Amino acid sequence: MVSVDNFALLDIRIGKVVGVEDHPTARKPMYKLIVEFGPEVGTRTIVAGIRAAYSKEQLEGRKVVCVVNLDPKQIAGIESQGMLLAAGEIDNLAILVPDRDIEEGSRIR
Repeated sequence: MVSVDNFALLDIRIGKVVGVEDHPTARKPMYKLIVEFGPEVGTRTIVAGIRAAYSKEQLEGRKVVCVVNLDPKQIAGIESQGMLLAAGEIDNLAILVPDRDIEEGSRIR
């Protein structure tokens, strides 16, 4: 079990996907996403293994839910500066999105 205090350490926010590119060197189908989180967090690059489930057009301009305070991680040569949240398996994957329009950078509470 994870305590509420431990869960509270995660900084989960709403971001807007402003750029989507194929990850050129990844072994699995991945995207390099450029996500805007508002003035407090700024713009981040996030590598996400969702290319088999979503087209670039489905992601561009979409609001998404991401963890923004993880340590950066190199994924096939690109630094990922957060984690896009999704549910399910790759053949039935659903990214987490807000149910109404909300400002980029809004915290998940």
